[in-house]
Amino acid sequence: MQNLTKSKKLDGNILVLGGYGAVGRVTALDLARRLPGQVIVAGRDRARAAELAAGSGGTLLPAQVDLADPASLEQALEGVCLVVLSVEPRTPAVHPARRLFERGIGLVDVTATHSLITEVERHGTLARTGEATALLSVGVAPGLTNLLARRAAEAVGGAERLDISVVLGAGEAHGKDAVRWTVAQLMEGDTGGARPLKVATWPPGRAERTHHPFPFSDQHTLRRTLGVPDVTTRLGLDSGALTGLLFGLRRAGVFRAARRARLDGLLTASLTRIHLGGDRFAVRVDAHRGGRRVTRALTATSQSRFTGLTAAEVAARVYEGGLPAGVHHIEEVAALADVPEALAAHGLTAWAGDTGA
Repeated sequence: MQNLTKSKKLDGNILVLGGYGAVGRVTALDLARRLPGQVIVAGRDRARAAELAAGSGGTLLPAQVDLADPASLEQALEGVCLVVLSVEPRTPAVHPARRLFERGIGLVDVTATHSLITEVERHGTLARTGEATALLSVGVAPGLTNLLARRAAEAVGGAERLDISVVLGAGEAHGKDAVRWTVAQLMEGDTGGARPLKVATWPPGRAERTHHPFPFSDQHTLRRTLGVPDVTTRLGLDSGALTGLLFGLRRAGVFRAARRARLDGLLTASLTRIHLGGDRFAVRVDAHRGGRRVTRALTATSQSRFTGLTAAEVAARVYEGGLPAGVHHIEEVAALADVPEALAAHGLTAWAGDTGA
């Protein structure tokens, strides 16, 4: 983990972009509990932002911001010291990172798309120069998976391979942006030669489920930040039937065909209405070295809620200062290693296992 100049305690407001969505509203409300009157909830729909602010008892402030409109962002940044990005920009070109770092404003980014993460990383020098702290891979996957990966890799004595499995509750009312992102990844269809893996969800004794290769960004990040040459991320749903259907359609090329026909909006709308299963989720990391395997896992309910809570916890720590300036992934900052323990009060449970020599 990096040892760089530590940031000072911030002074100003926190702007939560996408703050009334399934993830952003959790982040905004949790931060407002800690810093009442200093959190701005914002998005393209001012009415939705105002509705959430009105229901917060005055702890939240509303604003209208469209990332495609630089003027609206500039206006909202007045008096802001930290931005939590709870919505993915449609393209790297409209990502606000550069504008924030030029003004010395910090960033907590929930982005899960590799190209958008790369866009923020490009401005690392600018962030350090502006003494701004930016945290990437903040959420459940990526995020908690990254922290588990570091723990498992260290426990095995330096991993040669990491298998990261994510189980999502198909019955949860996931936000539209999250479903749209999932559909986009299914449309890619490229698994890089990785194969499905059958492992048990935790706690121990649960039935094994098949997890399918899926392009979460941590499989790219962790090869570099942890120096592990072989990292694969996989996805399964708590509904085995729906998991089989989705990945069967992907193998058959249905999602790629839908992309060519520009049916992504229809698929997103259809999947948003499907609720088969429950709302429990699990993330599991298996670190391999020689004949030894170390497993670390976390379970809880509502992936969207815990993505928001993770972002709020990290943002609160950035606000308090003491973290290194520049752009970092969550697993690179020693002071964030205990984030899972901090979330235990909300119902996050940790599990561990060790097999082999």
